[in-house]
Amino acid sequence: MSTLYTAIATANGREGRAVSSDKRLDVALTPPKEMGGSGEGTNPEQLFAAGYAACFASALQLVGRRQKVDVSDASVTAEVSLVPQGEGFGLVVTLRVELPDELHGETGTALVEATHQVCPYSNATRGNIPVELIVE
Repeated sequence: MSTLYTAIATANGREGRAVSSDKRLDVALTPPKEMGGSGEGTNPEQLFAAGYAACFASALQLVGRRQKVDVSDASVTAEVSLVPQGEGFGLVVTLRVELPDELHGETGTALVEATHQVCPYSNATRGNIPVELIVE
């Protein structure tokens, strides 16, 4: 398997910093207010949501080009929830894909389902966490 790119980041917990090896990402981490933190920094769930949304939107552009469908006005919002799971915690994801009006219905649903098969985040999470796809 040929590697296209490797991202490297280091963090020291939910209350600290996360820094990429090239220093382009350098963020303060704090638990959200809902979990007793100050909420003044970001948190792993927000970072995961941003990454998943960006990755899915990029995959949607690829699938759109392959299917000769214009999705340039589309956007993706990822909702990542931290939930209790057994003795620990798990994640639940909702992806809200906003498509142009002419792509609503079966065409849009098929496009989003095809994207879910291409997106690396979707492939990594499939079978591990629930992901709900919503076309808006």
